[in-house]
Amino acid sequence: MAVRQAGKAMVMTGGQPSVPGRDCGLCPRLAEFRARNRAAFPTYHNAPVPAFGTLDGRLLIVGLAPGLHGANQTGRPFTGDYAGDLLYDTLIRFGFATGAYGKRPDDGVQLIDTRLTNAARCVPPENKPTPAEIATCRNFLSEEIATMGNLRAIVALGTVSHASTLTALGRRPAHFAFGHGARHDVRDRVVLFDSYHCSRYNTNTGRLTTEMFQAVFSAVREHIDQNG
Repeated sequence: MAVRQAGKAMVMTGGQPSVPGRDCGLCPRLAEFRARNRAAFPTYHNAPVPAFGTLDGRLLIVGLAPGLHGANQTGRPFTGDYAGDLLYDTLIRFGFATGAYGKRPDDGVQLIDTRLTNAARCVPPENKPTPAEIATCRNFLSEEIATMGNLRAIVALGTVSHASTLTALGRRPAHFAFGHGARHDVRDRVVLFDSYHCSRYNTNTGRLTTEMFQAVFSAVREHIDQNG
């Protein structure tokens, strides 16, 4: 598989989606924050976090961005912080993963028919990517979706991921209202499922309960099983 340099992002050829390079400079604010984190936390991943899971999967889960002491530390989406506790346990419960989640990339967890990614690949200050940063990183999300030929379901975690995913699909977010548990037909045989983000804040405040989160993935499981 050939790899060529395009600006500050690595573009991978041979049927693979483009991915940002380790020193991607497309978003100057995030690049500057990354440099500070490399000095402060030299053992961390401190680079764009790649997607986890197979491109042949029927399920894509889109989060917001890596957490500073989560995926930015471990280099695997939703690994190392509270959001991963709930997400990976739920994926295992509904047959989208196997193993025992241990908050580290070598814990042996394997995704089944599933891929995890984020709307923004780099950790942002205060966990808040700007609209411009989301738009810049959307090119990578668009290619990822286009490469997943077996895709049947997408779970968007939060309103930002919901809007960016719809835009990546060529849909207008204004036509698809976000709501926890909502489902939207966005492409032939592909349904977008909405969920509140599985963050510590949402669960601690009661906005999202384990039962609410599991209900979304129960619906996803049923949809995928019925649509091949």
